Amino acid sequence: MSDKDISSNENSRVLKTYQEARLQNTENLRKLVVDAAAMLLQEEGPEAVTVRKVAEKMDCSTKIIYSLFVNKEGLAQQLYLEGCKLLANVFEGAPKTANPTQHLLNLGEAFWQFGQHYSSYYKLMFGGAFGNFKPDEESMQGTVTAMRQLLTVINNAQEQGLIPGQYDTESVVRIVWSSLHGVIHLYMGGHLGDIQSAHAVYRQTLSMLVSSLLPNHSI
Repeated sequence: MSDKDISSNENSRVLKTYQEARLQNTENLRKLVVDAAAMLLQEEGPEAVTVRKVAEKMDCSTKIIYSLFVNKEGLAQQLYLEGCKLLANVFEGAPKTANPTQHLLNLGEAFWQFGQHYSSYYKLMFGGAFGNFKPDEESMQGTVTAMRQLLTVINNAQEQGLIPGQYDTESVVRIVWSSLHGVIHLYMGGHLGDIQSAHAVYRQTLSMLVSSLLPNHSI
């Protein structure tokens, strides 16, 4: 290697201050702790996510977990935001179509699949599984981001005059979301029988909702 190449490599290095390096290490450690908590959440359910069990999985003291997240609710918030990312990815994977009726049905089915494949995240985010945890402003913004596709489809349909204009977009989303949540919660509570029966009720509910929103627009 020539002296010029060595000089170029040295000049391209990015030097970090002690505080920057420390901050980076802290963020890396926070991510590892969240990953460990997420693993517990998926494998054993929300009730398994305690500071003590996360510390055991990380082979560290509970003091370290508390120093990073203050308390269990701080850790729950990070898991909530991880759940928002998963939900956004699930919606992103739903088949896209120019037909708003079919698109809404596809997004509704994606939400059902999220509840089944990530049931522990669902219970943490929407089922009150962490009794003392209440989503803060950052968490709620994560939910809005995750639901952006649903907001966009409904807003576009309203702008095209396909959905009656007496409700604003956010109100329509809340109506749809609340209704679908209701079915999932009833199923998780054992009130709708097996998964096939519950899924049939969910699809019927979704179909009725979409038909009422877009009465003059079929698939």
